[in-house]
Amino acid sequence: MTSTLDTILAAAKDHADTVIKPNIDAWNAGTAWPRDASDKAGAAGLTGLYAPVELGGQGLPLSEGIQVYEQLGMGDGAYAFALSMHNICTFAGCGYGTEAFKEKWARELTSGRKLANFALTEPQSGSDPMTMYTRATINGDGTWTISGSKAWVSLAGEADIYFTVVKTSDAPGHKDMAMIAIPADAKGLSFGPRYDTPSYNFLPMSEMYLDKVEVSEDNIILPIGQGLQGSLMAIDIARVSIASGCCGLMQTALDTALSYSKNRKMFGGKNLDLDGIQWMLGEVATDLEVSRLLYRKAAAALGTAEGPLMAAHAKRFVPDAAVKAANTCTQVMGGMGLLQPYGLDRLSRLAQMLRIVDGTTEISRVVIGRALQKRAATLPDLPVPQGFGEGR
Repeated sequence: MTSTLDTILAAAKDHADTVIKPNIDAWNAGTAWPRDASDKAGAAGLTGLYAPVELGGQGLPLSEGIQVYEQLGMGDGAYAFALSMHNICTFAGCGYGTEAFKEKWARELTSGRKLANFALTEPQSGSDPMTMYTRATINGDGTWTISGSKAWVSLAGEADIYFTVVKTSDAPGHKDMAMIAIPADAKGLSFGPRYDTPSYNFLPMSEMYLDKVEVSEDNIILPIGQGLQGSLMAIDIARVSIASGCCGLMQTALDTALSYSKNRKMFGGKNLDLDGIQWMLGEVATDLEVSRLLYRKAAAALGTAEGPLMAAHAKRFVPDAAVKAANTCTQVMGGMGLLQPYGLDRLSRLAQMLRIVDGTTEISRVVIGRALQKRAATLPDLPVPQGFGEGR
């Protein structure tokens, strides 16, 4: 009997093969989000992965649903990233939204008829969510008035609703943070110029501006005091999703190099018969297998005490491996690897992008380093040599 996961993974692979791969170059040339493609993704069940079946979703646990992005990543990592963020928002809205919100939005999001995205980062703050300037004023008539700005908002101007993290006072810290969903047609909501992103021109990204935007309290997703904690959980899911998508990217890079080198004649034989080529591609293959094991373990840990650290390990290792894989496969193909029709140049730039979004690999190293400090504190001391004048 075929499981729901098997069916969804097959649908994701078919979507990558028949919708993404044949069209990705045209999408980038056209510099517009392919709404017909995301509509097809919705029809295939790829836009409500973690949402309950009764709300139109697939009801998959995070540990399973995240594997979808490996399949989509074989087509394009940025497209997989955009759908992963939509699925995270849909998961939050269907799981934590008010009944009024779910009545209006749940099935629209799980079906992909409406797209959602996440807005946390601010222009001044980068990876420091504790420094937040966007403010929500709670009115007495059941509405919130929000002013501020967000940066690196994907699907900017294309999504139908933006899950936005705000502060509700000027007090330092995170105890006043909340998350509220802001519809795209809200008065006072606007977007800045699109970022120039040559490797994924089809994915609109820009700053988002909120000028006294008024939103019903029915749209509160996470109440005051839970905004930061929920956002960090969303970021952990996103980091593991990115690692999954990177595995798809690595597989495509490896397959491209194999398809080329098995027929490329050189030195009286085929490139793939050369030990040096086999060793280079063999290292990519090993990194890919390790990356798959790591992101799947991290996905299984989400929602547990180990989750943030495992997400950091996955976000630290796998995108770095993807950059290395794309560069190695380009090197294997020599000058031909630089040509646009083979796609390796695009994969190299996408891999670099995936190292940065939702927390750079350096931020993941900070998380890992702090965990090591905590572990060190539990270990017995070992004698350390003392220099002259020390220990007096």
